Amino acid sequence: MPTKTRSTRPKADKVLTDAVEVARAAAVEISSAEDVGEHLGVVMLDERLAMHQFACERRGYQGWHWSISVARAPRAKIATVCEANLLPGDQAVLSPEWLPYAERLAPGDIGAGDITPYIEDDPRLEAGFEATGDEDVDETGFFELGLGRPRVLSAEGRDEAAQRWYDGAHGPTSEIAVKAPAQCTTCGFFLPMAGALRQVFGVCTNAWSPSDGAVVSLDHGCGAHSEVELDLPSSEPEQGHVLDEFALEVSEPAPAAPEQEPPAAVEVEPAAAESELPEPTDATSESDAPDDGPQEA
Repeated sequence: MPTKTRSTRPKADKVLTDAVEVARAAAVEISSAEDVGEHLGVVMLDERLAMHQFACERRGYQGWHWSISVARAPRAKIATVCEANLLPGDQAVLSPEWLPYAERLAPGDIGAGDITPYIEDDPRLEAGFEATGDEDVDETGFFELGLGRPRVLSAEGRDEAAQRWYDGAHGPTSEIAVKAPAQCTTCGFFLPMAGALRQVFGVCTNAWSPSDGAVVSLDHGCGAHSEVELDLPSSEPEQGHVLDEFALEVSEPAPAAPEQEPPAAVEVEPAAAESELPEPTDATSESDAPDDGPQEA
């Protein structure tokens, strides 16, 4: 016969589930009545232990809620507040995950007077070589093996730097390298590096190059390559007539006609007065009479 398994979910406790106002009073005590919103529910955490949740109305805490834990002693009829917390929900805005100060450093952050913290177990470094007592061996080690330095670059540190340089602005994938007419490996200003990185990197020594003084990959390039020839137009003028369509012909403006003075005003004498004119008469002179033929006696 199948055996009955006891449920691990705690049984509901009426005294604790009904203690809504007790839990609300505890939330208001650590904040204010305006910050405590509606009751979101109650969850049984253990036997005689429950948690009430209230919406948080505080500005800047969207998605957070007040969580108040209440408990009941055996055979007790009242609930007691255990803890009061403000907890984030699924939609809460959270701060970024804590990052140690030693890991927050980014390229370009170090300025004049800044000092980086000492990292004892830096995986990019390893212990340097110790002196052997042989003058010839130690002299060679100072320049080639890093003798005299407490720590030297490890294989992990070398690979990390090589990948960073190769993917950076002085690698083959940068815009200036893609448009370059030739690669650094054939440029006279390319100075190969020493050691294991010699097979991939070197230093640019061309003052005209944007990569001057920087570590560049062999397959990097720029327009200041030493062996690239550029066909420039001849500076000598072409023979024959050349039509310059952009030339402007400047002509002197015609002289303006002299301004004519307006004619002088002519004074007109007023008409003769009516008293000076001859008065009209009803009879006309014989010379003015019409000739109507012979007159009868």
